Amino acid sequence: MPNLLLRPRLRATRPGGALPGASGSAAEASEPDIIEAAGVRWVNLERPREADREWLEREFGFHPLAIEDVASRNQRPKLDAYDDYLFIVLHFPVFDKSQDRLLTAEVDLFVGPDYLITLPDQNLPPLGAMFERHRERDEVRESVFSKGTGYLLYKIVDTCVDASFPMLRKMGAKLDQLEDDIFEGRSAEIVRDLSNAKQEIINFRRVMRPMRAVLRDLERTKQRYLAEELDIYFDDITDAAERIWDVLENYKEVAEALEDSNESVLSHRLNASLRVLTAFSVAMLPLTLLASIFGMNVPLPGQPGGVVEFLLIIGLMAVTLAGVLLFFRRRGFL
Repeated sequence: MPNLLLRPRLRATRPGGALPGASGSAAEASEPDIIEAAGVRWVNLERPREADREWLEREFGFHPLAIEDVASRNQRPKLDAYDDYLFIVLHFPVFDKSQDRLLTAEVDLFVGPDYLITLPDQNLPPLGAMFERHRERDEVRESVFSKGTGYLLYKIVDTCVDASFPMLRKMGAKLDQLEDDIFEGRSAEIVRDLSNAKQEIINFRRVMRPMRAVLRDLERTKQRYLAEELDIYFDDITDAAERIWDVLENYKEVAEALEDSNESVLSHRLNASLRVLTAFSVAMLPLTLLASIFGMNVPLPGQPGGVVEFLLIIGLMAVTLAGVLLFFRRRGFL
């Protein structure tokens, strides 16, 4: 395992400042945002490139497998405990307004005794806002950093997890609106909206399902930079994740119930239409029968000529009707 006691220390403390001594591929790396207080540094690298990963491996001596996981785009949430640091992969839901859909944002974290490195694969608004707040407000930065990297990790994870609740409230409001639309006569128009709502819930559940296990592992992790008194804080994150999962379970049931209700309303309206058409068809049947009988090319009763052909046709029609009714009765249709 890498020995962090021998790693070179970063001398740059100016936020967003260039790293001293950078050369070669490291010179092409993104300039990391660094804030420092109380002997703790927070390094933030958004969308890390290959040069950034090389810089991390060289400056901190991280294990090559951890660096490889940073480069992977299909990494599941997990927690790997090394001798001197933790490597954590977390996923958080992000709503993309341009695509009008829910996406997954991955954040890789390295947590050591006196540093914490965040590596989001895309812009994560809660994380970016928290970083800027700690960079601009000295009192906030001192109060958090003075409690160590474990508490800073808690604040980061807690902020990103809590950002899910506004999205859940919007999803709940959308489901309430869909329920109103169903019973206001817009059943046919909201089929697509129902499908989109169900897809959002499915995507949200896909993000949160593996996260629950990682957060429980994080709660059980005991390191010198995750002090014993932090147990209650990480337990609070686990409780928040479970509340999110319970809400998603409820929304899943509500969406399925709304879909069933919408189908019932559509079926009821179809049945009402069929009843009207059936009544119209039944009303026309006697008229059709009379027109058929009196339109036959045979002498009718009261007209000159024999009526044998007429009686034979009527008898054949009666026998056919009786046969059809008997067949339906035996098959259980009547």
